[in-house]
Formats: sequence, structure tokens, C-alpha cells
Amino acid sequence: MPERVFSFDSSEIAVMKKVLEYDPYLDGSLSPEDLQKIKADPEANIIFARQDYVLKDGVSSSLNAKEYYLYIKSEDADFLERAEKKLKAKVPSAKRASADQEKKIVEIINKERSEGEQGLGLIFG
Repeated sequence: MPERVFSFDSSEIAVMKKVLEYDPYLDGSLSPEDLQKIKADPEANIIFARQDYVLKDGVSSSLNAKEYYLYIKSEDADFLERAEKKLKAKVPSAKRASADQEKKIVEIINKERSEGEQGLGLIFG
């Protein structure tokens, strides 16, 4: 599955969390007409809440302390391309992480997941 890492300024963490958590199909304030418009709009259907994502702060990742990192994994490579545009529009400091940063974040996430699976194996083993 394709995966990407984006970096953004730590001052925008609240905005980023709102963007990531919002799912218009769960928003009770939208009318049926609004939902029909959303269904027809590919950009509106970039819903991060339905993807595999992880936020990491720069301090715990031994990277830039003033940044956060967003790891996204999606079955749809096209989603990641469209997601990058939406992130940049909603979170001005968001940008694709450098190759070194991306590699480090992916390694951290994979290690944490592997350790978590091993821990569950010991509990339920």
C-alpha cells in the first residue's frame, strides 16, 4: 500500500486534527442535498478519517522539534496525490517530508506497530 509522510508547523496541530478527523458523512448538520453535492465532488471525498494515518511530533521522532509529521497509508495512490493538495490548502505549512524524514517516520511507525502486534501475541498467544 502506498504511504506518505507530510511535515507541518506544530502551531497548526489543532487545524490539522480537525482536517483529519472530519467525515462529512457523519456530520449531522449537513442536509441530504449537501451530502449529494459532496458525493459528486472528488475533492470533498478526500476523507482522512477513513484512512490509516498517524501523527508524530518532531521531538519524539528525533526530528525538527517545531514540526509534526503526518503518516498516511492508503490503498489508493491517487488519494495520496489529491490529499496532498487538500492538506496544503487547509494547513498552509503542510508539505511532503524530505526522503530522510519520510524514511525515519515510516521506520518508527512500522516498529511501533510490530511491537504492538508482538505484545498482543504475548497477551493472547
